[in-house]
Amino acid sequence: MAQQLSFDLPAKPALGRDDFFVAPSNAMGVALLDPSFVWPSGKLVLTGPMGSGKTHLAHVWASQSGAKILQAADLCEERVPDLAQGPVVIEDVPAIAGNTQAQNALFHLHNLVLANGHALMLTGRASPNLWQLTLPDLQSRVQAATHAELQAPDDALLAVVLAKLFNDRQVTPKPDVIPYLVAHMDRSFAAAAEIVAQLDNMSLSEGRTLSRPLAVRLMSQDRPQDGAQETKYVATTGN
Repeated sequence: MAQQLSFDLPAKPALGRDDFFVAPSNAMGVALLDPSFVWPSGKLVLTGPMGSGKTHLAHVWASQSGAKILQAADLCEERVPDLAQGPVVIEDVPAIAGNTQAQNALFHLHNLVLANGHALMLTGRASPNLWQLTLPDLQSRVQAATHAELQAPDDALLAVVLAKLFNDRQVTPKPDVIPYLVAHMDRSFAAAAEIVAQLDNMSLSEGRTLSRPLAVRLMSQDRPQDGAQETKYVATTGN
C-alpha cells in the first residue's frame, strides 16, 4: 500500500482544570491548587516525571491566580521587577543548575515576589533536594517550600492520559486500543506520549484507522524475537 503524506503538526494540549483527571497519584498536587488554600511561606514546588501534569497544573493555577509562566532558562535579572508584580510560575528549575546568572535572577525573583505578598510556584522533575543548584541560598529556599509530587500513573490514570493525548491530536482510536496499550506499555507518561505520537504518525502515513492491529504492530516492534521473554514498550526519549 502506498504511503500517504503526513504532516507533523504540533498537538494543541487542553490545559483547563476540567481536562485534568484527578487520581491518587496526583491528588495532593491538585488539592494544593485550590484557591482557598494558602501555601506556607507563599511558595510551592511541584515535581514529577515528564508528562505527569506539572505544566497542566501550572496553567490551571495561573488561570486562577493570574500568574505569569516562564521557563527557568529564559529568566534574567531585567525581567525580575516586572514579574514580581504578581504571582509567578517558573518551570523546569533544574535546567538552570549550571547557569549562575539565571540562578541569581531566580533568587532575586523569589525574594521580591514573596516580599510583594504574591505566590511563587516552581516545577521540576526530581525532588527539590536533587536539583543541584549551585547557589546555596537559592537551593535552601527551594527546599523550604511546600512540596507536592506527581507520581507515576496507575492503570486508570494512564488510560485517561492516553485518551487526552489522542484528543489533543484530534484523533479518536478504536475503543479497544487504549485498554490494549495500558496492558502492554511501560508505566510512564513519557511512554504514553511517544506511543500516541507514533500511532498517530502511522495512521496518517498509511491512511489507516487507528485500530488495535495498528497498536499491536507498533508494540511488537519493541519486543524481542525468537521466543525471548516479552517486554513492555519503553519510551526511547525523555526521562
